[in-house]
Amino acid sequence: MALKEVELLVNGERRQIAAEGDTPLLYALRNDLKYNGAKFGCGLAQCGACTVLIDGQPVRSCVTPIAGLAGRQITTLEGLGTREKPHPVQRAFIELQAAQCGYCSNGMIMATVALLAANPKPGDAEIRSALEGHLCRCGTHLRIIRAVRRAATLLAQEKQS
Repeated sequence: MALKEVELLVNGERRQIAAEGDTPLLYALRNDLKYNGAKFGCGLAQCGACTVLIDGQPVRSCVTPIAGLAGRQITTLEGLGTREKPHPVQRAFIELQAAQCGYCSNGMIMATVALLAANPKPGDAEIRSALEGHLCRCGTHLRIIRAVRRAATLLAQEKQS
């Protein structure tokens, strides 16, 4: 197959890559655009490590072809905040040390951002439901749930100021 020029809108920037339309978004992000927040976990959309936001919704980038993504807003972990000023969800995960190996953190953080955008005050059942398809082998699930609650508080405080 011949490569085509594909334009993607990633973290607010228009980016051009040469790729086949069935190329998984994850490969384009990591290999072509050098965004390494999303991780390759299972390659089957079952672990959540590759989660990004497309138009604000969490999507498994390992099985999402780049064809059809033109004009859609793709947000990666790198697009949330900076090292100096992390997004409130990133800050909560850091403050509560909601990671051991950190491999699942990308997916957990991206799913949390989407959850809190839709529901600023989720209960534990809603948090568990939003994170249900994200696997963490280290067993930091309770810290992650606490981090989601903390992130909700931080976002509420940010809106008040």
